[in-house]
Amino acid sequence: MPANLTPQYQKAEEEYRKASSPQEEVDCLTKMLQLIPKHKGTEKLQADLKTKLKDAKADAAAVGKKAARKGPSYRFPTQGAGQVVLVGGPNAGKSRILKELTNAEPNVADYPFATHEPMPGMMPWEDVKVELIDTPPATGHHIEPYLTNIVRAADAMLLVFNGASDDAPDETAAVVEQLRSRKTLPSDHTGFDEDDFSIVHVKTLLVVTRGDDPDVDTRLEFFRELCDLPLETFRVEFDRPESVEELRNRIYAMLNVIRVYTKAPGKQADYKDPYTLPAGGTVDDLAVKIHRDLAETLKYARLWGTSAIDGQQVGREHVLADRDLVELHA
Repeated sequence: MPANLTPQYQKAEEEYRKASSPQEEVDCLTKMLQLIPKHKGTEKLQADLKTKLKDAKADAAAVGKKAARKGPSYRFPTQGAGQVVLVGGPNAGKSRILKELTNAEPNVADYPFATHEPMPGMMPWEDVKVELIDTPPATGHHIEPYLTNIVRAADAMLLVFNGASDDAPDETAAVVEQLRSRKTLPSDHTGFDEDDFSIVHVKTLLVVTRGDDPDVDTRLEFFRELCDLPLETFRVEFDRPESVEELRNRIYAMLNVIRVYTKAPGKQADYKDPYTLPAGGTVDDLAVKIHRDLAETLKYARLWGTSAIDGQQVGREHVLADRDLVELHA
């Protein structure tokens, strides 16, 4: 029997995946259990949620005690239009991507393992920014314990492959296997697996650095033989500015979001710092993002843009389009 999960439940599930503390996990799981449809098709998922909730409550109660014993833990609340994590083997080119696309100053070196801890940077794209997170390299023998959590909480992932290295096929396949063994799957979408709540899919773009190398096709063929992943692939050559800019565009497109501008009644429109919503987002989603109290008291909205006639009054379930201007009335 299909689960037929509601949009409200799916939003709560997304909040849980991005939870940055055990207490946030408890709150999200409690909400998910309240919202999940109660029928035979969701019995296994309900049981999984109850188990997760029990574990999260135990973690929340033990946060102070565990902090002194555990290694470093990194949590990055999403900023900007979305969060994209860079993952790859030694010398894959992750730090160079971060340096080229953001104002961050990672240690870009010719030797392996130059990145020792995660480093975030904000990538501008037109009038919004996307958060990129560089991470230490993973190998077949080692992956930082915290890396899986960073990947599972991200909106998307760049799997970085050094197109000029004969070691890249084996090293990149080893990274994929490390993630798979931790129930984290590079995929064409992001979210929990429908059949197994412990598995998370992460939308992934295979980024091939030094993409103009004459032997890059052969190396990619070897990788695909080792690792059967139907991933979109983009080859970037850092010496060509147009290649770097196209990578910027591809990263933003992965997020599948829309920009929405706002104005207060009787005021001028604010065409700076738009809100970003998932494609298909509604007036109600915008109100929630601005402030939950506003969402509760919202009566209607007026809209200018491609999703309605300019100045049209719309309800909270109206689906917005990119670059719509919305005036909310509470």
